[in-house]
Amino acid sequence: MEKTKTNLANIIRERRSVKSGYLDKEVPTELITGLLEDARWAPTHGLREPWRFIFIPTEEKEQFVECLVKTFPRDMQENRRNYFSQPAAFLIAVMNEDPRQKQWEENFGAISCLLQNFQLLAWEQELGVVWKTNPQIHEPRVRELLGVQPGEKIVGFIHMGFFDQQPKPKQRSPIEDKLTIFKN
Repeated sequence: MEKTKTNLANIIRERRSVKSGYLDKEVPTELITGLLEDARWAPTHGLREPWRFIFIPTEEKEQFVECLVKTFPRDMQENRRNYFSQPAAFLIAVMNEDPRQKQWEENFGAISCLLQNFQLLAWEQELGVVWKTNPQIHEPRVRELLGVQPGEKIVGFIHMGFFDQQPKPKQRSPIEDKLTIFKN
């Protein structure tokens, strides 16, 4: 007899990255703060909490996009303006970089867990998100615009907005194709 899925299992299976089709609706700061408050309970090695966030609310988005597109070559600016104008708001995830490889990897794992928590919690609130790692996360002028300091890494731009059409699921490989059982 198959066990009934929990609400959490259903949310994990149903969550989708929402890349377009955002509604013209404000993403409230209070919602983002609340989602981050819950998401911060992600595993974090040594309780380092190696993260911080920059929220670009809906009412500041247009001005932010205009500043952001100026960091791109002139011939790309209109394309990037159209691209960045789609989401209703942005959350930029920033990680403390540790020069020690093990700690760097632990920090990246911790912020990744937090971002997954954030995505699941956002989905539950019918807020669409997608975690983007486009090349601008490495651009010095973008780092300067956002106040990202030496020793910090932009982990991604989280595009956000409410939506009315849920993206269709994409096929996933059966876990049996990805699992090896060790036998001695």
